[in-house]
Amino acid sequence: MSRTPSFVLPIPEGRESSSQDLSPYDESIVHDSFHQLIQEQSQRAEAESLELQEWPPRDKGGGSQLHGAPQEYSSATLRILANMPSRTIGRSRGAIISQYYNQTVKLRRKNSRPLLRDMSRSARPSIRQYDLEFDLTPREEEEKRSLLVEELQGLTITQRNHMLQNMPLSLTEKRCLRQDIYIRRGRQRCYQISQTQLYCCSHLKYHCIIAFRSLWYGLLSGLYALKPWRYSLKQISGQFGSSVLSYFLFLKTLVSFNILLLLLLLPFIVAVQVAFPPTSESSNFQSFTGLELFTGGGPFTHTVMYYGYYSNFTLNQPCSSHQSSDHCPANAVHLPYNMPLAYLFTIGFSFFITCITLVYSMSRSFGKSYRVGSTLGVHAITVFCSWDYNVTQKWASRLQHDNIRTQLKELLAEWQLKQYPRSVCGRLRQMTVLFLVWLLSLASVLGCAIAVYSFSEFMHENHEIRTETISEKLQEARLLVLPLIVCIINLVVPYFYNVLAICEQHDSPVLEVYVAICRNLILKMVILGLLCYHWMGRKVKSLEDQCWETFVGQELYRFMVMDFIFTLVDTLFGELVWRLISEKLKRDRKPEFDVARNVLELIYGQTLTWLGVLFSPLLPVIQVLKLLFLFYIKKISLMANCQAPRKPWRASHMTTIFITLLCFPSFLGAAIFLSYAIWQVRPSRNCGPFRTLDTIYEAGKVWIRRLEEASPSVTWFTWIHQNLVENTFFIFLMSIVLLVAIYFNIQVVKGQRKVICLLKEHINNEGEDKIFLINKIHSIYEKKAVHQ
Repeated sequence: MSRTPSFVLPIPEGRESSSQDLSPYDESIVHDSFHQLIQEQSQRAEAESLELQEWPPRDKGGGSQLHGAPQEYSSATLRILANMPSRTIGRSRGAIISQYYNQTVKLRRKNSRPLLRDMSRSARPSIRQYDLEFDLTPREEEEKRSLLVEELQGLTITQRNHMLQNMPLSLTEKRCLRQDIYIRRGRQRCYQISQTQLYCCSHLKYHCIIAFRSLWYGLLSGLYALKPWRYSLKQISGQFGSSVLSYFLFLKTLVSFNILLLLLLLPFIVAVQVAFPPTSESSNFQSFTGLELFTGGGPFTHTVMYYGYYSNFTLNQPCSSHQSSDHCPANAVHLPYNMPLAYLFTIGFSFFITCITLVYSMSRSFGKSYRVGSTLGVHAITVFCSWDYNVTQKWASRLQHDNIRTQLKELLAEWQLKQYPRSVCGRLRQMTVLFLVWLLSLASVLGCAIAVYSFSEFMHENHEIRTETISEKLQEARLLVLPLIVCIINLVVPYFYNVLAICEQHDSPVLEVYVAICRNLILKMVILGLLCYHWMGRKVKSLEDQCWETFVGQELYRFMVMDFIFTLVDTLFGELVWRLISEKLKRDRKPEFDVARNVLELIYGQTLTWLGVLFSPLLPVIQVLKLLFLFYIKKISLMANCQAPRKPWRASHMTTIFITLLCFPSFLGAAIFLSYAIWQVRPSRNCGPFRTLDTIYEAGKVWIRRLEEASPSVTWFTWIHQNLVENTFFIFLMSIVLLVAIYFNIQVVKGQRKVICLLKEHINNEGEDKIFLINKIHSIYEKKAVHQ
């Protein structure tokens, strides 16, 4: 059996005077194994005087004078400087390979020492106390490399991988060494079958891991590329700035919230009812005329879109259409699904998840927008750190260039507003104008509220007095009058507010947007409050013999459809006509994108969706489709009919303000409305899953009572429900705990702000201390130079 020839290299004997051999794992890190190389490099650096030169002392006149003589450092200083990371990068690759090979050869020459392949896994060759060979020729380096590959073949896979990982070589060189080892091992036939199988398994495992990792990174990059509207958002940000971009980001957030609602409503309510449809409603078929797309009535009334279609019994298989289990066969496989309980819990859980998501998004947005020191140095960061050097395509670089230019405009405009404050007389004049404008705006809100209330009462009285002369289509069309009046008010009054804003002449565009948002929000919330009172107060009493929940769902559907139609009309015709008029009056002057009005339209539509989830579970589907259409329509109109703001302003807190408005006035109001409907209002007697109950909330009590009767051992669960859920004291206690937690959180944030400010002052003082020490050192060097 042939034996691999051993190569002997000349090694100085003086190095082997030690009576006891060093362990192959004596050194802790690879950097210590180059001690002699570091010393030699440091001596060369000292001789050449390239890196270790003294600082030039300042002369008495304040200038600087260069001295040709290098500074004499002690050996300890030279050793420390030579061990610095910046001075140990780029060592000779040939010297590293040579030292590793010399160590392996020496260990193989020792008869008293076992072979490398028989050593423990934690062992690795040590290259301490050996001469380093510098400036190897390519031929010598290749020989050393081939010999090192042969020596590494004698190690186990774990030892070889461990040794390759600890070698101070580049990843490319290590990969080449590993490939050479695999090739040479594949050509040899002297290995046993088990070793060959182990090599194949390890090789296959290695390639599988690399393949799965590449696939994972590819999927991540693909998911990032599939982010909705990624290029469109960058394009809007580059051409119109962060103020207009905030509207589209908010629209994208609303799409996410509605998709979250659908993920809960579709599988647990809609899909189950579709799988087990009630047979009693199969005969109620009406012809489709097209008007139902606007009114939501007709054939849509008796579908899963509205509350009245859902059953009030436990769904089973295969006797889903029977309310009594006596008709079911004895051998039937029952899948009990309590539809009233599922309906109540799904709606409640969906609102709870939405609330948690809203609070989390709001807190995260607050953390990004209002963190301490977030605006310090933003000009320098934008100038020096904004460019992405990975961008290679021409359109991407142009888009990034426009984005950076717009950011600089916004920063400079914000800085100019701080430099020129108004005088005292100007502020008094502005306060007087603000008082008059706000008085007019509140008077308009009051007038609109009175008009909506009067018209709703008029429609309610005429709806009760039905005449036979009116056809069914005309009766359906009359239901669109109230949504039409409300949408006209929501369209015209914001333009009146814009005219009032011209009289105010705000210095800051951000303040102007905030004032417009506040006025539009007051208008829309007052109108929605009146409509909720109209539905819960008058319609519930007048429609006791009918399904009033379905009527409320249809009303909300009509309001959403009319709001979408008026938004399209305002976008496609209003902005286009305004642009044509502006171009005729002033050349190249397009209208600006009204961020406040458009954002309030989104909040208004989302509020209608949350109000109607209980009465129409498929209303989020309509909202998602509406938002998708709005994004593309608004983008096209923005690019064609609008221009960038004449006063650039940075929307650093706009997203936070939008989410806050969505949480407190919108979501909180919808939650109060639905809570009142669940706890206080009596459901309809002839439709819906709660037709036999006094309140919707009673479905949970009935389930707890039946659970206690069926399983007496779960009385603890009944006690929890009675004392923690039904007891108002526990809810009051939880509210107090929540307020206390919020208070402590605010105090902690304030304390963190103070600590951060103190730390910043401390950093500034440290910088001044360093300057003081540097001046002292310069003075010492000046004194030494004078004495010399």
